[in-house]
Amino acid sequence: MPKLPSRETIKRATIADMKALRIHKPEYNRLVTIYADLVHQYNEALQDFDASGRQYETETAAGGSKKSAIVATLENLRKDILAYSDRLCPNPKALENVTAEKKKSSGLAAALRDLT
Repeated sequence: MPKLPSRETIKRATIADMKALRIHKPEYNRLVTIYADLVHQYNEALQDFDASGRQYETETAAGGSKKSAIVATLENLRKDILAYSDRLCPNPKALENVTAEKKKSSGLAAALRDLT
């Protein structure tokens, strides 16, 4: 089985993506940590699901079938990841509604820029 990225690796990659999009602030790091933990849990659950032969349904005591617990877990994790992703904005849909802060230049910088 391939080695899964660690929580810290996911967190660093998410912060790097947010910085590249100019939407990161250190105050968001607590949410990024939770997001990274959810993504890590999802990756582990998906790996377990693959290892179990991707069994979607399980038998009930009454003889019927129902969605397996791992599939329900994966679905819930996807929803949670999407919710955090929408808040942190590293996805295209959420980014449409956000404007990145532009660094304000000082009056001196503007004057020097005008001279050139």
